[in-house]
Amino acid sequence: MEKEKLERNSLVGIFDSGFGGLNIMRGIVKQLPEYNYVYLGDNARAPYGSRSQEAVYKFTKDAVDFLFDKGCRLVILACNTASSHALKRIQKEYLPKKHPNKRVLGVIIPTIESIIEKNSSKRVGVIATEGTVTSQVFKAELEKVDPEIKVFQKACPLLVPILESGEKNSEITEIVLKKCLDPLTDKNIDSLILGCTHYGLLEDKIKNLLDKKIKIIVEDKIVALKLEDYLNRHPEIENDLKKEGNVEFFSTDLTDKFKLLGSKFYGKPITPQKIQFKD
Repeated sequence: MEKEKLERNSLVGIFDSGFGGLNIMRGIVKQLPEYNYVYLGDNARAPYGSRSQEAVYKFTKDAVDFLFDKGCRLVILACNTASSHALKRIQKEYLPKKHPNKRVLGVIIPTIESIIEKNSSKRVGVIATEGTVTSQVFKAELEKVDPEIKVFQKACPLLVPILESGEKNSEITEIVLKKCLDPLTDKNIDSLILGCTHYGLLEDKIKNLLDKKIKIIVEDKIVALKLEDYLNRHPEIENDLKKEGNVEFFSTDLTDKFKLLGSKFYGKPITPQKIQFKD
């Protein structure tokens, strides 16, 4: 294997199956505005939540390769399904063979670390996609660190398509949210993980449907702080990152909807470019 040549002044890549990662990216750019970022949304193959584990791995690897080719030294999987189905395999099998000097991180472990650090949650609810819930990753990781924690999960497959159709404020959203949350509140949860990057957009609506004592854990706030901590602990990566404050956006399905909804998720207008993967 040839020794990998790293470009100086590398970028940070952020990947999601669709729009939700733009919410994570907004938090990261707000916290760490000095770096250069590349965002990729695989909207043409979204949603990932109902895909097989092998399909999610292939799609995620495609995205990681694209972002590495764009000059990224570090890639954040801003997608819970990709983080649960593909991250460990990419870290353990793919990177050591193909890209030993590059790093891929997810959003699930930072969220779990945040809960454990606060040491106040013992009955944790999780709402997420079918893929993330089926993987049992939140339950396994939380109970591994603290066996006293009880984890209750609910798959909410309708929320992503609702949000990506621009129906955030519709009556159907409230109805679907209530059906997702009621089984968890019946378990007397003390905290709720919004285990899909899209769900941060519904934080205020969820707050209105829950007891005020229930803490809501939103990934976009956590991931940005954890990334900052990671870079502080890894100066060999931080020192290699370009610091011009530039951001590029790419999508595998460039439509007017992506520009419109993507801008809402990101909080400001975006100008994405289209790419295409080979099947």
